[in-house]
Amino acid sequence: MRPARIRIGCSGWQYRHWRGELYPRDLPQDRWLEFYAERFDTVELNNSFYRLPEAGTFAGWARRSPRGFVLAVKASRYLTHLRRLREPREPLDRFWSRARRLGSHLGPVLYQLPPRWNRNAERLAAFADAVPGHRRQAIELRDRSWYHPETYAAMARGDLALCLHDMPGSESPREPIGPFAYVRFHGSGAKYGGSYPGQALASWADRLTEWAGNGLACYAYFNNDVGGHAFRDAVRLREMVARRV
Repeated sequence: MRPARIRIGCSGWQYRHWRGELYPRDLPQDRWLEFYAERFDTVELNNSFYRLPEAGTFAGWARRSPRGFVLAVKASRYLTHLRRLREPREPLDRFWSRARRLGSHLGPVLYQLPPRWNRNAERLAAFADAVPGHRRQAIELRDRSWYHPETYAAMARGDLALCLHDMPGSESPREPIGPFAYVRFHGSGAKYGGSYPGQALASWADRLTEWAGNGLACYAYFNNDVGGHAFRDAVRLREMVARRV
């Protein structure tokens, strides 16, 4: 079996405090995506969670992205937080009709459930039945009650992967569930905290390398943090993985 690809990047690229750190101070902001994509092969679109972009915006990102660059997309909170997965077909159709404009640059889609929402396997199963097939889709659970065999059975109906994450209070298991691995790093020591210790990143490099060696495609994203460590940690993890493959 050939090893699967491991992609490592950040949750978003448009952070002002990255100017002078990742981005040259004189680089116009409308060139930041191109600059980012020269250094990483993937990014997670986080702003789509707060407001679903128009189809033309997705198409514009596709035009600006180099060949082989992949954008993971976080689904709108209208579906996950306001509707709490009720009657999902119309919001899903609207989301996918726009996200598909990324074309070959479209990576996994992430559905993040709200915190303090207890397990509702029946609603999750109905949602899983409604998601489009033949797409990489992951679900991030933000309440510990969801980590249950009943949840995983519902996820399997839509071939959904479990998002592995370290958000304090709702941390996920450390082993993949589903057809691929999707990892989100929310900060070391505290929510959106500082840089990850080398030992922690090394452990994740071992896991990602093992999973990819077993044929599991892997995506890992560092959420933005107050100190701007996300892109540095992404580089460090990528370098550790490169030494293992």
